[in-house]
Amino acid sequence: MVSKECRYTDKHEWARKDGDVIVMGISDHAQTELGDIVYVEMPQQGTTVSKGAQVASIESVKAVSEIYAPVSGTIEEVNGELEGSPEVINASPYGDGWICRITPEDPSQIDDLMPPDEYEKFLEEEA
Repeated sequence: MVSKECRYTDKHEWARKDGDVIVMGISDHAQTELGDIVYVEMPQQGTTVSKGAQVASIESVKAVSEIYAPVSGTIEEVNGELEGSPEVINASPYGDGWICRITPEDPSQIDDLMPPDEYEKFLEEEA
């Protein structure tokens, strides 16, 4: 499943505008590939991140994966629910399973990410 409200990176992160902030997480494809998620190392609130830099990591029963910032900016909020219930990402990758909210330095950076139809083609080519 690909959310039509999001834009995507080639590393399977998604980003969605929510007012002045960008909410981010991992795609349904990514959580499916990872399997059961058992731990999320969250970014620190207030940290400045650069587009493409690691902001978090996710540990599943299969692997540990780094999560990269889709835009440059400041981490405004982290999803505290994931600390005690990381499996929420498996159940709701585009909803309750968001990872963090970023106030972007340049809001137009989200336009550089893949729109849903392009991401779907990317997934087909990757398969």
